[in-house]
Formats: sequence, C-alpha cells, structure tokens
Amino acid sequence: MQGDVVKSDAAVAQDWIATAAAALDVRPTLAEGGEPFVAIMEAAATVPAGQSLVLVAPFEPAPLYGALGAQGFTHETQRLAADEWVVRFTRAQ
Repeated sequence: MQGDVVKSDAAVAQDWIATAAAALDVRPTLAEGGEPFVAIMEAAATVPAGQSLVLVAPFEPAPLYGALGAQGFTHETQRLAADEWVVRFTRAQ
C-alpha cells in the first residue's frame, strides 16, 4: 500500500512506553540479583482498564503472561535484541 509507514520493532516499543499508564525496566534489578516480581505486580495493580503496563526485561518474561492474564491482561511482545524484550500488558476494558 502506497504511503503506509512501517515502524521498526524499536519504534513500536518506544510508542508502547510513551503511551503506557506504567512502564518498568527490570533489567537493573535483575542485574543486581534482585527479584522484580513484587514491583511488577504493584505496577500492574495501578493500571486502569484499557490501559497498559510496559515491561522491559533481559529475557522473555513468559511466566508473567499467565500471572497477569489471570488479572485480565493481554500481552504483546517485541524482541529487540537477545537480551532486550519489551512486553505491553493491556488490561481489558
């Protein structure tokens, strides 16, 4: 289609972060040996219906898909590099 602009994965991820109700980069916490699960759940609890939490992690956070799915979130995932995953969790309306 003429005139359509295709965004790169990085641009899509930046759009997700810019429009999210909450964004959390857990890479520093994990690099220091910490566990970010509680912080993620606390951030998710603040997200209104129809809004998103964006998570940046050094690996695909597959266990969160079920944990947040049980709270009414869907997810979309972008792998930007082997050690950079961006996931948008959107709470149902």
